[in-house]
Amino acid sequence: MENYGNGPSTGQLQSNMRKVLTGFTPEDLEMSAADKQVLRQLAKKVAALAARPEMAAKRELWRKLNMLEKVRPVILCSPENGWNEIITETEMMCKGKIARLWEMDLRKEIFWGAEMGDDRPVAPYFDVPCTISPDDWGVEIIEHKTGAQDGSKAWEPPIKDYDKDLPKLEMPTINIDWETSNGSYDIARETFGDILQVRQKSVWWGSMGITKEIVKLRGLMNLYTDFYDHPDGLKHLMAFISRTNLAKLDFLEENNLLHLNNDETYIGSGGFGFTDELPRADFEGRVRTLDLWGFTESQETVNVSPEMYAEFVFPAEKPIMERFGLTCYGCCEEVHSRWHVVQNHHNLRRVSCSPWADVEKMSAYLEDRYILSLKPIPTPLTNPVLNKESIRSEIRRQLEMTRDNVVELIMKDNHTIGNNPENVVEWSRIAREEAIRVAERHS
Repeated sequence: MENYGNGPSTGQLQSNMRKVLTGFTPEDLEMSAADKQVLRQLAKKVAALAARPEMAAKRELWRKLNMLEKVRPVILCSPENGWNEIITETEMMCKGKIARLWEMDLRKEIFWGAEMGDDRPVAPYFDVPCTISPDDWGVEIIEHKTGAQDGSKAWEPPIKDYDKDLPKLEMPTINIDWETSNGSYDIARETFGDILQVRQKSVWWGSMGITKEIVKLRGLMNLYTDFYDHPDGLKHLMAFISRTNLAKLDFLEENNLLHLNNDETYIGSGGFGFTDELPRADFEGRVRTLDLWGFTESQETVNVSPEMYAEFVFPAEKPIMERFGLTCYGCCEEVHSRWHVVQNHHNLRRVSCSPWADVEKMSAYLEDRYILSLKPIPTPLTNPVLNKESIRSEIRRQLEMTRDNVVELIMKDNHTIGNNPENVVEWSRIAREEAIRVAERHS
């Protein structure tokens, strides 16, 4: 057990346990000839799409955006849970567990490349991530779920008393199931490695933010009251999670497990990583954190004052962001109220402007010195029939307001698309038309 004031050395973060996060086990490493044939045919379609000249043009568009060149607003539409309404059970053909996951991945690429109409390029490779264990903090987080597969849940936060419970916390280890990881990688290469470049590549984090973990360990309402009632305990907890993230980065870097993300890798809460600024000029093949994009956010503290954010959260985020070559900040929180603090993050390049942000203020703050990652509200896509005029009017309003900024327009956070796949296609078409219109009008 580690006291919250201390942490294990990097060498203590072992990678030899078979705890499975993805749900795969060595027993899943079988694939029928029929499933392989389905995947091969899909892979051929993906490869053909990736080779289209327009994909190279899309990559170049993202590269220029990421390097703050003035280009038209770049469009990404990510259906998220809406994929279940685009690629339905009746369309799926594979039977095996891994095959079905890969079939869904390949069908998404085909839809994006052939139908979506946004600026996301289709990649000529297929990434197989490592199978890893979930984080184990040394304490039990008891969850209570509804019967529905995608239903709600509540949990019992294990830290009920800072003095008694903080010393129980342990830094999670990164546990890689190499048997399953290498086995699934070999199956992918055997199945369609002659069609797509198969890479064993893991994206080890979505966000390096710290407050999501605090909510799991302490509870959301407790977090809010702790700023006032237990400030020292909360600071200790934030510092512990910050050190944990830094130890994870050390482990990944020292064990050569990091992968460059200056390609089709999704960056921050929107956009892709194409840039000539990464990796660093002295890069010699071994990936370091300073060769990568980093990302933090603190959505859970959206109702916390900027002063409290500056005192409690920012000091715990800052050393994490300092590890990376370029950084992104924010997701669903309204960054405008804490921008005077956020702007002090290291090598900041991409800043989220959520549906709850003041777009006018964000435009003035960011100017052309950062990417303004504009997130329109996804609610209009939940209707079976789009109100196209309303969508166009709102996109036009926001793009006119940000016409002097470096802008990406990201549709995300969709839980449903009204059971109508054409909704995302139409949204992408409208967004692209408006992006071209505003660029031509103000060129």
